[in-house]
Amino acid sequence: MSFEIRAGALADAPQIHAILARNIETGTASFSLEPPSAAEIEARLARMIDQDLPFYVAVSGDAVVGYAWADWFRPRPGYRFTLEDSIYVADGHQGQGVGKCLLTRVIEAAQARGYKQMIAVIGDIENTGSVGVHKACGFQYCGILKDVGFKFDRWLDTIYMQRAL
Repeated sequence: MSFEIRAGALADAPQIHAILARNIETGTASFSLEPPSAAEIEARLARMIDQDLPFYVAVSGDAVVGYAWADWFRPRPGYRFTLEDSIYVADGHQGQGVGKCLLTRVIEAAQARGYKQMIAVIGDIENTGSVGVHKACGFQYCGILKDVGFKFDRWLDTIYMQRAL
């Protein structure tokens, strides 16, 4: 499969919403139990675009097959040089380099904008794909929070990883 990476746009919101909703409904990368509304996704993307935060999509033809962004790690001003990344790849497109290409582009954009640290908050210790992509992009383990999430009738851990920019 071939794909290209481009800057994300507000027009991508419906496809991003579909990818995220599917993941929330079937996976444990997010501990959300219900997908955000399409309007919430559109508002989030508009805010990130307005604030010039790194936001990219992987497209194959007209289809968005993955997306990644870096948003504020915490809202307090002391954290203003630290971002938290988020990556989701559509079903059927995992394991093809989409996530790594997206994360690489987000890291490069964050560096160019002068950010200093990027944090990955990975839901579910069994999310080996996300852990592997982050390791391949230079992230290191910071810690594990045990049994902090509960979804699909089981307790889930959260992994923290960090990369200097």
